Amino acid sequence: MKVVVIGGGIVGLATALRLLERYPATHLLLLEKEDGPGRHQSGHNSGVLHCGLYYKPGSKKARLAVEGIRRMVEFCQRHNVAYELCGKTVIATEEEEIPRLNDLFERGTANGLEGLELLGPAQIREYEPHAAGIQGIRVPQEGIVDFPAVTQAMAAEIRGRGGQIRFSSEVIGLRNKNGWNVATKSGDYTADFLINCAGLHCDRLSRKAGNRVATKIVPFRGEYYKLKPERQHLVRNLIYPVPDPKFPFLGVHFTRLIHGGIEAGPNAVLAFAREGYRHLDISLRDSIETATYRGFWRFLMRYPSMCWDEFRRSLSKKLFCRSLQRLVPELNMEDLAAGGSGVRAQALSPSGELLQDFYFVRQPGALHVLNAPSPAATAALSIADEILDLARDAFPA
Repeated sequence: MKVVVIGGGIVGLATALRLLERYPATHLLLLEKEDGPGRHQSGHNSGVLHCGLYYKPGSKKARLAVEGIRRMVEFCQRHNVAYELCGKTVIATEEEEIPRLNDLFERGTANGLEGLELLGPAQIREYEPHAAGIQGIRVPQEGIVDFPAVTQAMAAEIRGRGGQIRFSSEVIGLRNKNGWNVATKSGDYTADFLINCAGLHCDRLSRKAGNRVATKIVPFRGEYYKLKPERQHLVRNLIYPVPDPKFPFLGVHFTRLIHGGIEAGPNAVLAFAREGYRHLDISLRDSIETATYRGFWRFLMRYPSMCWDEFRRSLSKKLFCRSLQRLVPELNMEDLAAGGSGVRAQALSPSGELLQDFYFVRQPGALHVLNAPSPAATAALSIADEILDLARDAFPA
């Protein structure tokens, strides 16, 4: 059986790897438009291993994150990929956040997290001496990892198991007539089954495959600063705020990086290109597609103050710093150096709601991953098995 997986990010790689492990006789081809693995979301994130604190109990996110972090750690151990379960501290800085913090504790407990600890101000300072908080949660299972190294290890193992990977092979056409014909910029290929893990372009490929998709990917750029070396002592590990359920994004936070340094961010601002990592990265096609989608305008009407605040913070280092000072008051603008950025492939519904859970769509001969936000990198191996379970009838027993 010939299977083509489109997308060489961590979810596509994990899916290809698990396919070869579960069905070793499969003729597997993975197609990726870039010249190497993990060039977009998988290689432009903060490298956090999420263990399932935030997610609604019973959701795919909760189930797959809890299982996924265990499996990702095991993968890293087998392949000598750098990781560390350093723990995270979630901090409430205002009285109104305490009920939400307690809800998080209950969610984490319901999701099966181990070792959760409610903290008072003195206990917070034991873990993070420079953090300010009136109450917190210690999450010992949270960690950090080198996700680009994970994608390299996955690609190597896929090839070691007989799978083929074609980089610089952007898919430009899909036709299904007694099997798939997949046209790419590097040549044409055939497949009996197609798995679309194309991330920032997954909805477009789904439509090329003839699948009518109501949701659309709207790209949000997350921008980071880094703490200058002489001020990195202000953060030991991971410091997160209490998210506000009225808004769809988590808020800026601090992350220790696996190979050194402290990252601060990200914000969440509309990008004018699906691969728009800089302010001046503009795609006319992407911008028109977003601007003509009614779900985008309904999203703006639903969250006008949040969108405006994120936009202002994107342009103002002072405002960005002020948000960070809620967690670490000693921080100053002079402590921040320019960091990187990433673009989140976020599915938006016609009603203006951001899809919060993973979203898979099956059609005859294909399966499409149409929303895989955080914690998709952590949960990639578990997501892969979810995909294969949904398409189980397509593979030989």
